[in-house]
Formats: sequence, structure tokens, C-alpha cells
Amino acid sequence: MLNNFTAELPALEQLPKSFLVSLTHYSAIALSGEEKTQYLQGQVTCDVDSSNENNLIVGAHCNAKGKVFSAFRLITRHDSHLLIQPKSSITQSLAELKKFGVFAKVTITQTNDLAIFALIGEQAAELLQTLFGQVPDSLTPIVQVNSTTIIYIAGKISRYLLIDQQDLLTSALNELALSVYSHQVWDLLEINEGFPQLNEQTSGDYVPQMLNLQAINGISFTKGCYLGQETVARMQYLGKNKRALFALTSTLAKPLGDEEAIELQLGDNWRKAGDILASYQSDDGQCYLQAILNRDVNNNTVFRLKHQPEVQLTLQTLPYTLITE
Repeated sequence: MLNNFTAELPALEQLPKSFLVSLTHYSAIALSGEEKTQYLQGQVTCDVDSSNENNLIVGAHCNAKGKVFSAFRLITRHDSHLLIQPKSSITQSLAELKKFGVFAKVTITQTNDLAIFALIGEQAAELLQTLFGQVPDSLTPIVQVNSTTIIYIAGKISRYLLIDQQDLLTSALNELALSVYSHQVWDLLEINEGFPQLNEQTSGDYVPQMLNLQAINGISFTKGCYLGQETVARMQYLGKNKRALFALTSTLAKPLGDEEAIELQLGDNWRKAGDILASYQSDDGQCYLQAILNRDVNNNTVFRLKHQPEVQLTLQTLPYTLITE
């Protein structure tokens, strides 16, 4: 177990300059075997053929109707493709991949034997250099140091994922003597960066463009056929998609309820604005939401919480621009 674990849930601006997060809620779907690349290429939105041991690819796995089971980060580690994602979005995706995988020379499993930690902040690169002697960057997002895979994730805040056996990572990272936060802090950063967070309840509900995957290079429009491609292409080229992913913030006096919803004002009336995908509430009441809303909302749109109507929400700027369809 890592030392210096804290149960604190800080607001975004309260995070220390450098810290660790234990991603106990993350895992990966692993594909190995002679036809792993060919098989996966026909199942997901990204170009698997371009995957190698030094690059990082964002993608999604859809059903035949183009609805997303899971949004993932794809890496190649030890001759296997890993689809890294929250455990809560793995169940359906894993079952579907296995269903069609029986017709190919591929083995599909969940990586229960690997631990994932995140090293985050201004000094992260320097600390990685000290520990491992190598640091990935925007040109080479993945480096392999002995058995440890280190992944650079570009964004507003420098983030690095470390993947290895639990005991090996714990031994190395304890040397840093940094505060170790729970996985909720990672969710806060994903909301801030606009990376979609799906779970068992929302898996299979949205097409990739509703999750902004076209804006973060999570869809290839030049690769061959894959499951759900017809719907994804129609959304892109015929302008059928009317919704997108947004981040919102506010300050709450009480916890966010499980049945909470976002409403927007239309004249003197209020109506449902969209769906909440993920949330994070700091110890001092700062609330961060990831939601699917109509694409035409803007900073002039007035939002509130349905069950806390006195609470107004503010749209936040995401670190990318939505591509006009």
C-alpha cells in the first residue's frame, strides 16, 4: 500500500503542485494473439493499425447502432493491446468483444493483475526522470522501463499514468513521499479535461460525437468498416448530432443527490437540459459536473439543479474545440 494516502477531496485550485492518484477504479481490456490488431480494427472507432509501443490512441467501442459501450485510451504493452478505462464501463464492452472474438485468433481478458497510478503536477516529469530515467512526452507519449509502462496524457495539467504489478509500483512511488489521493480526484481531472466518463448506467446511451470523441481524435473517418460506423459517419457528415459533452461548476451547500438533473431556463419556465455523466464534489462544496447538453447552449444559458433550484451552474471552457459537423 502507498504511504501518505489522504481521503481529502480538494477543489481543483487546491490541488498541490505534484501528487499521486490511486486509480483503483480503472482496469483494461487486453487483446492478444495473432489477429488481435485485425480483429480490434473492425470493432472500434480509432485506427488500431497505427498503434505501437510508443503511441497513445483514444477511441470508443460501439454497438451496431453506433452507441458507445466504452471510451478508452489504447496502448500496446508487451505485445497486447490494452483498452484502459473505468471498470464500470468494461462489463458490456468486454462481453461484446468476446462474443465476436470467437471467430478470430484473439484472446480477450480483463487485466486484473495490473495496477494503475497517476503522477500529476508541475514536478511530475522531474520526479519520473529521477525514478525511471525516462519521461514520455507529446512526441513519444509512452515509454517502457523494464516492466513499467509510463504514459503521458496532454492537457491543462501534466498527467502521467504508470502501469505495472502493484508491489513494484508501490515500492517505486513510495520513494516520492507525495500525497496520494483517491480515484475521485482523477475523475475531477477527467471532467476538467473533457474526457467522457461512462459507467454501467450510461454505457450504450450515446453516439461518439455526443461525447466529443471527434474533437479529441477518438474517431478515424478514413479507416475501414467497424461496428456502428454507418451511424457515426451519418452523424458527422449529415449534421445529425445535436448534443455534446460539457463541463459545469457550482458551489453546493449539501451533497449532490443520485437523482439530480440539470435544468435550463426558457423565459419564465425551466426544462431538463441534459444528462449528468459524472460528478465530483470537494470537501468545501465545490461541485464539478460532466454532462451531455444540446450543442447550442452557451455562456448566456442559465442552468440550475432540479433538486437544488437555488444553485446555478456555470459552463467551463474545455481544452479543445468542437468540430462543426
